[in-house]
Amino acid sequence: QVQLVESGGGLVQAGGSLRLSCRASGFSFSTHGMGWSRQAPGKERESVSTISGSGGNTYYADFVKSRFTISRDNAKNMVYLQMSSLKPEDTAVYYCATTYYPFSTDPQTYYSWGQGTQVTVSS
Repeated sequence: QVQLVESGGGLVQAGGSLRLSCRASGFSFSTHGMGWSRQAPGKERESVSTISGSGGNTYYADFVKSRFTISRDNAKNMVYLQMSSLKPEDTAVYYCATTYYPFSTDPQTYYSWGQGTQVTVSS
């Protein structure tokens, strides 16, 4: 079955950087889009970034544009989220998920979320 395992979270000061990783298994990775979302305490989960199966198309939420970069390595079944210029409001649990489609920006098409990785940005 589909398994997604996130890693790379941690505590970082404002302005710092982190690289999140997600290892995928159990499906044809290169033909499925992937996405990162996050959920802060007391808030709903929100989409952060998505990437197509080929890696040629990406989407970023306005609040992370020019600060975060999504990428994938289809040979390793990995997807990454490079986060820089982190702000305290980026504090959340970050999740990766796969979509039924080669590429999608619609959060409703994503399924099989991982367990998440905590990112905490101190001011």
